[in-house]
Amino acid sequence: MVNSMGTIKPAPRGGRGFTLIELLVVLSVIAVLLTIAAPRYFGSIDKSKEQALRENLRVVRLTLDKFRADKGHWPKSLDDLVEDHYLHAVPLDPITESSSTWILIPPQDAEETGIADIKSGASGLTRGGLPYESY
Repeated sequence: MVNSMGTIKPAPRGGRGFTLIELLVVLSVIAVLLTIAAPRYFGSIDKSKEQALRENLRVVRLTLDKFRADKGHWPKSLDDLVEDHYLHAVPLDPITESSSTWILIPPQDAEETGIADIKSGASGLTRGGLPYESY
């Protein structure tokens, strides 16, 4: 600060800024809040991926059935569903984040060929303890 005579006067101590103790207390409170919120956040991400997997499997299985009903045979690949406009694109497996990891299941009838069902190719277990490929 400068007084009327042009000399510099030191700023008064205290009153401005935070002390080190105050900053540490605030950081400690933030850390506690994050340890409470983080597990719930990551749990909700896993839950939403499992739900998206179930929905993608439901849609593709219905589409396979529609293809079979319309054409009289199963598709040779998932790309056939896209080429014939049954799907806009092959859906992603939300667990592996890839559309190439699906496990393709052939028809049970040995005389038929193609894809009758799909399962997730993700390794590991769901939040319920089941393998992903059991959906």
